Amino acid sequence: MPWHARLHLSYQQESARTVARFRHDGPLRILQSLYPEGDAVCHNVLVHPPGGLGGGDTLGASRFYRSEGELALQRTRIRLAAGARLEWLPLEGICYSGCQAENRLGIEVEPGAELIGWDVTALGLPNAGQPFERGSFLQHIEVPGIWLERGRIDAADHRLLQSPIGLGGHRCMASLFFVAGSPVARVRRDALLAHARTLLEASPLAESAGATSPHAEVVVLRVLAPVVEPAMQLLRQVWQAWRGELWQLPAATPRIWST
Repeated sequence: MPWHARLHLSYQQESARTVARFRHDGPLRILQSLYPEGDAVCHNVLVHPPGGLGGGDTLGASRFYRSEGELALQRTRIRLAAGARLEWLPLEGICYSGCQAENRLGIEVEPGAELIGWDVTALGLPNAGQPFERGSFLQHIEVPGIWLERGRIDAADHRLLQSPIGLGGHRCMASLFFVAGSPVARVRRDALLAHARTLLEASPLAESAGATSPHAEVVVLRVLAPVVEPAMQLLRQVWQAWRGELWQLPAATPRIWST
Protein backbone atom coordinates (compact mmCIF):
# COMPACT_ATOMS: atom_id res chain seq x y z
CA MET A 1 0.00 0.00 0.00
CA PRO A 2 1.40 3.47 -0.86
CA TRP A 3 2.71 5.35 2.16
CA HIS A 4 2.02 9.06 2.32
CA ALA A 5 3.59 11.47 4.78
CA ARG A 6 3.59 15.22 5.16
CA LEU A 7 5.42 17.72 7.35
CA HIS A 8 4.72 21.43 7.72
CA LEU A 9 7.54 23.29 9.45
CA SER A 10 7.39 26.99 10.33
CA TYR A 11 9.98 29.26 11.92
CA GLN A 12 9.06 32.38 13.88
CA GLN A 13 11.14 34.85 15.83
CA GLU A 14 9.99 35.20 19.42
CA SER A 15 11.98 37.89 21.22
CA ALA A 16 15.56 37.08 20.19
CA ARG A 17 14.95 33.35 19.68
CA THR A 18 14.03 31.58 16.45
CA VAL A 19 11.38 28.98 17.27
CA ALA A 20 10.38 26.02 15.08
CA ARG A 21 6.78 24.83 15.12
CA PHE A 22 5.53 21.89 13.08
CA ARG A 23 2.68 19.53 12.37
CA HIS A 24 3.00 16.21 10.60
CA ASP A 25 0.95 13.43 9.09
CA GLY A 26 2.65 10.05 8.80
CA PRO A 27 6.23 9.06 9.62
CA LEU A 28 7.97 12.33 8.77
CA ARG A 29 9.00 14.72 11.52
CA ILE A 30 11.78 16.79 13.03
CA LEU A 31 14.13 15.99 15.86
CA GLN A 32 14.69 18.37 18.77
CA SER A 33 15.51 21.98 17.93
CA LEU A 34 19.18 22.75 18.53
CA TYR A 35 20.92 26.12 19.03
CA PRO A 36 24.67 25.59 18.63
CA GLU A 37 25.05 29.15 17.29
CA GLY A 38 22.87 30.87 19.86
CA ASP A 39 19.17 31.68 20.01
CA ALA A 40 19.00 33.46 16.64
CA VAL A 41 19.76 30.36 14.54
CA CYS A 42 17.66 27.20 14.94
CA HIS A 43 18.99 23.86 13.62
CA ASN A 44 16.56 21.06 12.78
CA VAL A 45 16.99 17.59 11.29
CA LEU A 46 14.11 16.07 9.33
CA VAL A 47 13.76 12.31 9.77
CA HIS A 48 11.71 9.59 8.12
CA PRO A 49 12.05 6.48 10.34
CA PRO A 50 11.15 3.92 7.62
CA GLY A 51 14.27 5.13 5.77
CA GLY A 52 13.24 5.78 2.17
CA LEU A 53 10.65 5.74 -0.59
CA GLY A 54 9.23 2.78 -2.46
CA GLY A 55 6.88 2.83 -5.42
CA GLY A 56 3.67 4.69 -4.58
CA ASP A 57 5.09 6.57 -1.61
CA THR A 58 4.72 10.34 -1.46
CA LEU A 59 6.79 11.90 1.30
CA GLY A 60 10.19 13.28 2.18
CA ALA A 61 13.24 11.03 2.52
CA SER A 62 16.55 10.51 0.80
CA ARG A 63 16.41 6.96 -0.56
CA PHE A 64 14.47 5.96 -3.69
CA TYR A 65 14.13 2.18 -3.71
CA ARG A 66 13.27 -0.25 -6.49
CA SER A 67 9.69 0.05 -7.71
CA GLU A 68 7.34 -2.45 -9.32
CA GLY A 69 6.05 0.37 -11.51
CA GLU A 70 4.50 2.97 -9.20
CA LEU A 71 6.05 6.40 -8.80
CA ALA A 72 7.91 7.41 -5.63
CA LEU A 73 7.57 11.17 -5.15
CA GLN A 74 9.37 13.54 -2.81
CA ARG A 75 8.01 17.08 -2.90
CA THR A 76 9.48 19.97 -0.88
CA ARG A 77 8.08 23.49 -0.86
CA ILE A 78 10.03 26.28 0.82
CA ARG A 79 8.48 29.70 1.43
CA LEU A 80 10.48 32.55 2.99
CA ALA A 81 8.87 35.70 4.36
CA ALA A 82 10.55 39.08 3.92
CA GLY A 83 13.81 39.31 5.82
CA ALA A 84 14.05 35.57 6.54
CA ARG A 85 17.24 33.51 6.20
CA LEU A 86 17.20 29.75 5.60
CA GLU A 87 19.78 27.07 4.93
CA TRP A 88 18.40 23.88 3.31
CA LEU A 89 21.15 21.26 3.44
CA PRO A 90 19.72 17.73 3.07
CA LEU A 91 21.76 14.57 2.85
CA GLU A 92 22.20 13.09 -0.59
CA GLY A 93 19.33 11.29 -2.31
CA ILE A 94 20.23 7.79 -3.52
CA CYS A 95 18.48 6.34 -6.57
CA TYR A 96 18.61 2.56 -6.32
CA SER A 97 18.51 0.55 -9.52
CA GLY A 98 14.91 -0.05 -10.57
CA CYS A 99 13.47 3.07 -8.97
CA GLN A 100 10.78 5.19 -10.60
CA ALA A 101 11.25 8.44 -8.76
CA GLU A 102 10.69 12.18 -8.81
CA ASN A 103 12.27 14.78 -6.53
CA ARG A 104 10.62 18.20 -6.70
CA LEU A 105 11.82 21.29 -4.86
CA GLY A 106 9.96 24.59 -5.09
CA ILE A 107 11.32 27.80 -3.55
CA GLU A 108 9.35 31.03 -3.01
CA VAL A 109 11.32 33.95 -1.55
CA GLU A 110 9.83 37.32 -0.67
CA PRO A 111 11.82 40.55 -1.10
CA GLY A 112 14.62 40.81 1.42
CA ALA A 113 14.70 37.08 2.16
CA GLU A 114 17.64 34.81 1.25
CA LEU A 115 18.32 31.09 1.06
CA ILE A 116 21.40 28.91 0.71
CA GLY A 117 20.54 25.36 -0.27
CA TRP A 118 21.84 22.31 -2.03
CA ASP A 119 20.65 19.18 -3.73
CA VAL A 120 22.79 16.06 -4.16
CA THR A 121 21.77 12.91 -6.03
CA ALA A 122 23.63 9.61 -6.32
CA LEU A 123 22.72 7.16 -9.08
CA GLY A 124 23.15 3.72 -7.58
CA LEU A 125 25.87 2.65 -5.17
CA PRO A 126 28.89 2.03 -7.41
CA ASN A 127 31.32 1.40 -4.54
CA ALA A 128 28.98 -1.30 -3.19
CA GLY A 129 28.63 -3.01 -6.55
CA GLN A 130 25.06 -1.75 -7.03
CA PRO A 131 25.08 0.33 -10.24
CA PHE A 132 22.09 2.26 -11.58
CA GLU A 133 21.08 -0.19 -14.33
CA ARG A 134 17.30 0.20 -14.48
CA GLY A 135 14.69 2.82 -13.70
CA SER A 136 14.40 6.58 -14.02
CA PHE A 137 14.71 9.71 -11.92
CA LEU A 138 13.25 13.18 -12.48
CA GLN A 139 14.85 16.18 -10.78
CA HIS A 140 12.89 19.45 -10.63
CA ILE A 141 14.16 22.59 -8.86
CA GLU A 142 12.19 25.80 -9.36
CA VAL A 143 11.98 29.39 -8.21
CA PRO A 144 8.75 30.38 -10.01
CA GLY A 145 9.34 32.91 -12.76
CA ILE A 146 13.04 33.13 -11.90
CA TRP A 147 14.87 29.82 -12.28
CA LEU A 148 13.97 26.30 -13.36
CA GLU A 149 16.16 23.22 -13.59
CA ARG A 150 14.45 20.04 -14.72
CA GLY A 151 15.94 16.86 -16.09
CA ARG A 152 15.14 13.18 -16.35
CA ILE A 153 17.79 10.47 -15.98
CA ASP A 154 16.86 7.12 -17.53
CA ALA A 155 19.16 4.21 -16.79
CA ALA A 156 18.65 3.00 -20.36
CA ASP A 157 19.94 6.29 -21.83
CA HIS A 158 23.60 5.29 -22.11
CA ARG A 159 24.42 8.28 -24.31
CA LEU A 160 23.31 10.68 -21.55
CA LEU A 161 25.03 8.70 -18.81
CA GLN A 162 28.34 8.15 -20.58
CA SER A 163 28.75 10.99 -23.08
CA PRO A 164 31.20 13.83 -22.25
CA ILE A 165 28.36 16.27 -23.02
CA GLY A 166 26.13 14.33 -20.61
CA LEU A 167 27.17 12.90 -17.26
CA GLY A 168 30.46 11.61 -18.65
CA GLY A 169 30.33 8.44 -16.57
CA HIS A 170 29.78 10.31 -13.32
CA ARG A 171 27.15 8.99 -10.93
CA CYS A 172 26.70 11.94 -8.58
CA MET A 173 25.00 15.23 -9.50
CA ALA A 174 25.12 18.12 -7.05
CA SER A 175 24.03 21.77 -6.98
CA LEU A 176 24.59 24.48 -4.38
CA PHE A 177 22.43 27.57 -4.84
CA PHE A 178 21.89 30.99 -3.34
CA VAL A 179 18.41 32.45 -3.93
CA ALA A 180 17.33 35.98 -3.00
CA GLY A 181 13.91 37.60 -3.05
CA SER A 182 15.32 40.78 -4.64
CA PRO A 183 17.98 41.39 -7.29
CA VAL A 184 21.44 40.94 -5.78
CA ALA A 185 24.02 43.63 -6.42
CA ARG A 186 26.52 42.61 -9.09
CA VAL A 187 29.45 43.08 -6.70
CA ARG A 188 27.83 40.69 -4.23
CA ARG A 189 27.15 38.02 -6.85
CA ASP A 190 30.68 38.38 -8.19
CA ALA A 191 32.03 37.77 -4.70
CA LEU A 192 30.06 34.51 -4.43
CA LEU A 193 31.23 33.38 -7.86
CA ALA A 194 34.83 34.23 -6.98
CA HIS A 195 34.69 32.16 -3.78
CA ALA A 196 33.18 29.21 -5.64
CA ARG A 197 35.61 29.34 -8.56
CA THR A 198 38.66 29.67 -6.31
CA LEU A 199 37.64 26.59 -4.33
CA LEU A 200 36.66 24.48 -7.33
CA GLU A 201 39.92 25.26 -9.12
CA ALA A 202 41.75 23.67 -6.19
CA SER A 203 39.38 20.68 -6.19
CA PRO A 204 39.90 17.36 -7.99
CA LEU A 205 36.48 18.08 -9.54
CA ALA A 206 37.67 21.27 -11.27
CA GLU A 207 36.94 19.89 -14.74
CA SER A 208 33.40 18.79 -13.89
CA ALA A 209 32.17 21.75 -11.83
CA GLY A 210 31.17 25.32 -12.62
CA ALA A 211 29.60 28.38 -11.02
CA THR A 212 27.18 30.77 -12.73
CA SER A 213 24.57 33.43 -11.99
CA PRO A 214 21.67 32.63 -14.35
CA HIS A 215 19.53 35.42 -12.88
CA ALA A 216 20.10 38.50 -10.75
CA GLU A 217 18.47 36.66 -7.83
CA VAL A 218 20.29 33.31 -8.19
CA VAL A 219 23.87 32.02 -7.97
CA VAL A 220 24.54 28.32 -8.65
CA LEU A 221 27.45 25.91 -8.30
CA ARG A 222 26.96 22.68 -10.27
CA VAL A 223 29.09 19.58 -9.77
CA LEU A 224 29.46 16.15 -11.35
CA ALA A 225 31.46 13.53 -9.47
CA PRO A 226 32.05 9.77 -9.67
CA VAL A 227 30.67 9.32 -6.12
CA VAL A 228 29.10 11.51 -3.44
CA GLU A 229 32.02 12.20 -1.10
CA PRO A 230 34.16 14.56 -3.25
CA ALA A 231 31.07 16.46 -4.40
CA MET A 232 29.87 16.93 -0.86
CA GLN A 233 33.31 18.06 0.27
CA LEU A 234 33.34 20.80 -2.39
CA LEU A 235 29.79 21.90 -1.59
CA ARG A 236 30.61 22.22 2.10
CA GLN A 237 33.68 24.33 1.38
CA VAL A 238 31.75 26.72 -0.85
CA TRP A 239 28.80 26.82 1.57
CA GLN A 240 31.18 27.89 4.34
CA ALA A 241 32.62 30.67 2.17
CA TRP A 242 29.18 31.88 1.05
CA ARG A 243 27.82 31.87 4.60
CA GLY A 244 30.60 34.16 5.73
CA GLU A 245 30.37 36.43 2.68
CA LEU A 246 26.59 36.82 2.73
CA TRP A 247 25.65 36.78 6.39
CA GLN A 248 28.95 37.20 8.26
CA LEU A 249 28.33 33.90 10.02
CA PRO A 250 31.06 31.38 10.86
CA ALA A 251 30.92 27.88 9.41
CA ALA A 252 28.97 26.10 12.14
CA THR A 253 28.96 22.46 11.05
CA PRO A 254 25.61 20.79 11.80
CA ARG A 255 25.96 17.97 14.34
CA ILE A 256 24.33 15.45 12.01
CA TRP A 257 27.29 15.70 9.60
CA SER A 258 29.66 14.16 12.15
CA THR A 259 27.45 11.21 13.15
